[in-house]
Amino acid sequence: MALAIFFAVLAAAGNALGTVLQRRAVLNVPDTRAHGLLLVRDLLHNPAWLVGILGVVFAALFQALALKSGSLAAVQPVFVLELPLALVIGGIVFRVRVSRRTWAAVACIFVGLAVGLFAAAPSGGRSQVPGMWWMPALAVVVTVGAALVLTGLRRPHGPARAACLAAAAAIGNALTAALVKSAMEVLSREGAAGFLLAWQTYGFAVAGSSSLFLLGYAMQGGPLIASQPALTLGDAAVGFCLGGTLYAESPRLGLWLVPALLGAALVFYGVFALSRSRCLAECAAPGGEEDATRQGERPAAAAM
Repeated sequence: MALAIFFAVLAAAGNALGTVLQRRAVLNVPDTRAHGLLLVRDLLHNPAWLVGILGVVFAALFQALALKSGSLAAVQPVFVLELPLALVIGGIVFRVRVSRRTWAAVACIFVGLAVGLFAAAPSGGRSQVPGMWWMPALAVVVTVGAALVLTGLRRPHGPARAACLAAAAAIGNALTAALVKSAMEVLSREGAAGFLLAWQTYGFAVAGSSSLFLLGYAMQGGPLIASQPALTLGDAAVGFCLGGTLYAESPRLGLWLVPALLGAALVFYGVFALSRSRCLAECAAPGGEEDATRQGERPAAAAM
């Protein structure tokens, strides 16, 4: 399990690095070229963009290794670290001063995740999901995701729209992870030929690309304070549930529930506090002081 957590942390770091570097590359493109083929050409010649793409690629590989060597219920919650890691990396890249209150939120996420995973310690389960078990799971996930998308698209620009679309993206991310774990098991048993013929392989490709599409709409649909908690916490929660229902992974119960719930509470607090942080807004949109203020964040002097 320790190896799976290690790979999951590397995957979260790769995603965070990729997000920050791609953001920096886009910001360096002149406004007159920030569209169409000119944008693509400029980005392909930008080292930051290429390194960011490599970060995302390696993140996908590390996630696959994590899911192959550990339980879905343990691996997927680790991806909440992508948020504080993006803040740390973005602070360095964009030279954003991180306040003490923001560092406290980061510490809450790390400590809460460590305590929660140690206490819950999901274990057992099966390496592959029986074929018929996928049908009700896919039906529920697709129905809930579609309902969130329709609800979000009917809302005007604002927190409700962003939260609904981000929650749908989170469900897609968790489903992608569940399908990746299943496809990796097919790969280990049947080799590359079986992997390419498995429906799970194409399933996670569709689910993953759909999630990226929805995430883009969520980020455009409202403030970061609404989309980020729904995305981060939703991914972890749905991933944990899919691990229990599809892969029969079970956490420790009894008195272990007390520290597990305490750890979850710390993570929830840290994610919401970090999403309200001006520092994170500056890392996500450097120089966008007006946007940060519009999201209800305090002036820089008050961030301390």
